[in-house]
Amino acid sequence: MNIQQMMKQAAKMQDQVQKQAAQARAEGTAGGGAVTIVINGLKQVQSLKIDPEVVNKDDVEILQDMIIAAFVDAQKKVDEDMKKQMGGLLGGMGLPGF
Repeated sequence: MNIQQMMKQAAKMQDQVQKQAAQARAEGTAGGGAVTIVINGLKQVQSLKIDPEVVNKDDVEILQDMIIAAFVDAQKKVDEDMKKQMGGLLGGMGLPGF
């Protein structure tokens, strides 16, 4: 395979990965499910749900921490999923280490 063919194949794979990432979804939770956030594979927030029971104007910091924790949880799941997908795509090319 020449370098031009490899570059075309790499560009095609990158396009595939971007499309898959935009369609992928991961859900992160915190506070025993009190806060749930859904992000796509590009780590863009798709939805956020907050149990009204945890909304307390006198303790906003706990709610803020739960939102951040749920986002981090969702990010980890997206990263794991994308790593698996990339391994599958790159493994098909016969590249060592994938």
